[in-house]
Amino acid sequence: MTACAVALGGPAAWARSGAAGSPPRVEVAPGTVHLPYGDRTETAAFFRVADSGGADDRLTSVTSPVLDEVMLGRHVAAGDGAATMRTVDSAAVPARVGLTMTPHGLDIMARTRTRTPLKEGDRIPFVLIFRHGGRITTEAVVTRPTAIRPN
Repeated sequence: MTACAVALGGPAAWARSGAAGSPPRVEVAPGTVHLPYGDRTETAAFFRVADSGGADDRLTSVTSPVLDEVMLGRHVAAGDGAATMRTVDSAAVPARVGLTMTPHGLDIMARTRTRTPLKEGDRIPFVLIFRHGGRITTEAVVTRPTAIRPN
């Protein structure tokens, strides 16, 4: 009897909380973008994505009006302690968990425009596009790679 009450009570409490059956509710915190090394043009950006809704969402693409070749990438072990970056088509944003981009996991790979190099402190606009949450505009501040902190 107690087991049944517990088993039925959890879903009932979840439903009363308003999350049961609710759509994704995606929010993106301002992020960071690495200052490229030397004369290189490749960089990476990192964001924290929250989904306070009752359903998962999916990050399907990313754009920026001031960066070239913006794409989702994942750090993948290549063996013997080496790693490489691979592009990915999309990334899951689990309900109530969200997604945190890191230098050793999922990030946004981009190439800077050579005629407008990035400077530390610049604010770069991004548009993250979600399957259900639509387009969310945010920005990332340019920091030195050693200065990156989780958002």
